[in-house]
Amino acid sequence: MQKRLDKILKPRTIAVVGASNRPESVGYGVMKNMLNAGFGGIIYPVNLKEVAVQGVLAYQNIEAIPEQVDLAVICTPAPTVPAIVKSCGESGVGGLVVISAGFAEAGEKGKVLFKEIVDLARHYKMRMVGPNCLGVINPHMGVNASFAPKNALPGKLAFISQSGALLTSILDWSVDQQVGFSNFVSIGSMGDVDFADLIDYFGTDAQTSCILIYMESMKNPRKFLSAARSFSRNKPIIVLKAGRSAEGGQAALSHTGTLAGNDAVFDAAFQRAGIIRVDTVAQLFNMAQALAMQSLPRGNKLTIVTNAGGPGVLATDYLMRNGGRLSKLSEDTIKQLDSFLPSSWSGGNPVDVLGDAGQEKFEKAIVTCAKDPEVDGVLVILTPQSMTDPSAIAEAVVRASKLTGKTVLASWMGEKDVAPGRDILEAGVVANYRFPESAVDVFLRMGKYARDLELLFETPTAIPQGFEPDREMVRQIIEHAYQGNRLNLLEDEAKSLLQFYGIEVSKNKLCRTVEEALGFAEEIGFPVVLKISSPDILHKTDAGGVKLNIVTAEELQSTFQQILANAKAYKADAKIEGILVERMVKKGFELLLGAKKDPIFGPVVVFGRGGVEVELYKDTRMGLPPLNMALAARIIKGTKIYELLKGYRGMAGVNLKELHFLLCKFAYLIMDFPQIQEIDINPYVVDAKGGLALDARVILDPAYAEQETQPAGHLVIPAYPESYEKDVILNGGEALVFRPIRPEDEPMLLDMLEQVSDQSLYMRFFGFIPKITHHWMSRFTNIDYDREMAIVAEMNTGTQRKIVGVVRIIEDAWRESAEYSILIADEWHGKGLGNLLTDYILKIAQDRNLKKVNASVLASNSPMIHMFKRRDFAFERIDLEFFEVEKELT
Repeated sequence: MQKRLDKILKPRTIAVVGASNRPESVGYGVMKNMLNAGFGGIIYPVNLKEVAVQGVLAYQNIEAIPEQVDLAVICTPAPTVPAIVKSCGESGVGGLVVISAGFAEAGEKGKVLFKEIVDLARHYKMRMVGPNCLGVINPHMGVNASFAPKNALPGKLAFISQSGALLTSILDWSVDQQVGFSNFVSIGSMGDVDFADLIDYFGTDAQTSCILIYMESMKNPRKFLSAARSFSRNKPIIVLKAGRSAEGGQAALSHTGTLAGNDAVFDAAFQRAGIIRVDTVAQLFNMAQALAMQSLPRGNKLTIVTNAGGPGVLATDYLMRNGGRLSKLSEDTIKQLDSFLPSSWSGGNPVDVLGDAGQEKFEKAIVTCAKDPEVDGVLVILTPQSMTDPSAIAEAVVRASKLTGKTVLASWMGEKDVAPGRDILEAGVVANYRFPESAVDVFLRMGKYARDLELLFETPTAIPQGFEPDREMVRQIIEHAYQGNRLNLLEDEAKSLLQFYGIEVSKNKLCRTVEEALGFAEEIGFPVVLKISSPDILHKTDAGGVKLNIVTAEELQSTFQQILANAKAYKADAKIEGILVERMVKKGFELLLGAKKDPIFGPVVVFGRGGVEVELYKDTRMGLPPLNMALAARIIKGTKIYELLKGYRGMAGVNLKELHFLLCKFAYLIMDFPQIQEIDINPYVVDAKGGLALDARVILDPAYAEQETQPAGHLVIPAYPESYEKDVILNGGEALVFRPIRPEDEPMLLDMLEQVSDQSLYMRFFGFIPKITHHWMSRFTNIDYDREMAIVAEMNTGTQRKIVGVVRIIEDAWRESAEYSILIADEWHGKGLGNLLTDYILKIAQDRNLKKVNASVLASNSPMIHMFKRRDFAFERIDLEFFEVEKELT
C-alpha cells in the first residue's frame, strides 16, 4: 500500500490525460506545471486530437503509451472519466489523480459517476486522489501535477487540503515567505485516498516533519483518529477545521457533499488524538514554525521581557483572556534583575527593561527569568527605537534561547527597521511574530498540545475491581421497549439501566393508584417527589407533571390527581403508565451526565454543571468513549465547576475518584449498547458523602430495533477487545489468563521488565535498554487496538497479579502485514508459554485478515529460530547477526 501511494506522490512516469494546447483549459495548466517543475521522469500527454501538446509527443489513449505509467492525472469532463479509469486499470497504471469536477457535489448523476470511478479504482487496485481536486505537488521530486499557478518550495511541511482554492492562496503566500513543503495534496471529494491514508504516509516520510490539514468534513473518523493517534506523539498534526459555526457547517456541507458534525465534538476528538486545532491560516503556519524551532512548554505560565510597556500589557491581556498565566517571579529572580536593570524597570512580570536596553540587558533578563522554576516560557518583545539595535538584540535572544532549555518566542514589531533582526531570529531557530498576541497564542497552543500529549502517554489508575454490569437485564429492558414500539424509556426503566451499571439512583417506585403512592411514600419517608410517567411526555415539567418537596399525605393525594389532570390537559391522548414516587434528596452539587450520538463521531459523553442552570452556564466538556480513569479525570478538570467539586474556601469537596469511576461506568453503558441514541442524567446530585441520579431520560435509536449489534462497532476509538480473553493451562499445570494489554498494565509490565535478564532483553530489543522511562513504557501499554495487538500472559493467585509474558503484532499502516515480537519472563522459559502465545497471536492475525507476519531474530537466538521453523516461517539472512523471517497467512 505504501508503494501504491508512492505511485502518486513519488512517480517516475506520469500521463496527463486531457493535456491541452488551449491556455484556458485545466489540462493546459497541469501539463505546463509538469513541464516547468523540473520532473526527472517521463511525462506523457494524452489527447485524442493533438499530435503534440506543448511540444511533447501526445498519445490518443493510455493504452498507446509504450511504458508502464505510475501516475495518471485526469483532467477531462466527468462523464468521460469512468472509461478512462477503466483503461488505466487495464493498462496497469499505479495511481490516479482525478482533477475533474462534477461528481458527488453535482447531484444524483454526479453521485452515480462518483461511485463508478471509486468501484473501478478499487477493482484494479489503483489508489486515487480526488475527484474534484487541485492535484498533488512534490517539490523535492519536481512533481507539480496540479493546475496551481505556482509551484511549492521544497521543505518539511506536508499540507493536505479539501479546498483547492485555499491551496493556491497558500502557495502564493508560501513562496513570498520562503516556506517550504514536502508535499501539497488537494484531496477533493476523497473517493479513495483520505486524510488517514496521507497521515499514515507522511507519518513515516523522512522528508516530512509536520502535517498541516485544512478540513471541512470527515468521512471515516475511526480510521482518521487511528492514524492521528499513531503519529501525533512524534510528528505534530495541525488542523484548521472549517465550519465552527452552524452557518459554516452548512457551507461545508454544500461544498463537499458530506455531513458536518457538532464542532465541539471535533474539539474533543482532536484532543483525544493529540491533534493541534487552529482557527486561522496564520495560526496554522505560526504553530508549524514554533514546533519546528522550540521545545514545548511544561505549562501555561509565561514571562514577558519587553522594551515597551504598551505591547507588554497587550500581550498580558491576551494571555489572561485565553487561559494563560503570568509567571510569578521569585524574590531571588527579582533581586537578580535588580542587579543589572535600571532602578525604574517594571519590578515584575512583564519585565520592562526600558527603551534604551541593549543586547546585554536583554540577554541577561531572558536567561535570569528562564532559570526561575515558575517560568514555562519567555516572550521577548522589541519595538524599534532610536537607541536600539534590533539585529544585535536578536543575536542576544538567539544566544539566550540556547542556554535556557525553555520555550522562547519573539515579537519584533515593525517592518523594515526590524526585518534583519527577524532573519537572525529565524536562522537561530527562534520563532518570531509581528504582533505579541500572535506569539502568546502560539505559546498557549503549544502548552495545550503538550498537555494533550501527556494524556496520550498517561498511565490511568485501574478501574476499581468488582464492577460487573448486568448487561442481560439492560438488554431485556431495551428489547421490551422496542417490542412495544417505544423509543423513549420510562424514567423508572432508565434508572434501572443505570442501576444495572452500578450508578446509584434515588429510591423510586412506579405507582398507579393514590393508595400505592401513599404507601410507598410512608415506607421511604417524606418529603417525596411525584413525576408523571408517560412514553408520550418527554418534558415532564412543561406538562406540569413534576412536583417537588411533598411533605404530607394530604398534599401527596391532591398532587397525585392534579398531575394526572395536567398530563391529560397537556396531551389528551398520552398513554399514562402511572406516577413515579421517589425520595426528595438534596446535595451540594447538581451535575449533568449525558451522551448523544454525533452523526460523525458516534456516542459522545457530556459532563458538567447540571440542574436548571445547564443552559445558563453552559459549563460542560465532552469526551469520546472508551474512557479510563485518567480520561474521565481530564473531562471533569475541564469544567469550571471542578474547582468547587474538589473543595473551595472551606466547602467540602466530593470524592473525585468516585466521580471518575462514575464516568467510566457510564461510558461502558453507552459502549455496550449502541441502541442508546441519547441518554441524560440531570441532575446527578453529589456531595462529600456520595452521589445519585435524580432524573434520567433515555432515547433509543430506531436503526437498532431489528438490527444485530457488534461489540463496540459504533465507536470511533476501539474499545478493549474482551473477546480475546482466554484461560490457559500450561504443561506444568500453571493457570494463566491471556488477554489484551491495557494502559493500566504499565506498573505490572515494568515489574516484569525489571525481573528479566539483560540477555533476554537483548534478544527482544537487539540491544540493551539504557533507561526505562514512562514515555517508553506507555508506547507498549497504551495501544490502538485497530492497529496493534499485544496479548499478555497474566498470573493471578488471588493475592498477587503478575505479567509473565507478552506477545505483540504491530500492523503496517495499510493493514496488510504485521511485525511480531515476544518477551517471556526468565522464570517461565521452557514451560511452553512462548509457543502458546505465538500460536494465539498468529490466530488473531488471521482473524484480522492480515496477509503475512514478519519478524527480525538474532542468529544466536536458537529457541526462537526453532519456533519459527516449526511454524513454516521463511528465512532470509540479513547479515551474520540477523535473520528476517516471514509467514504467509491463509
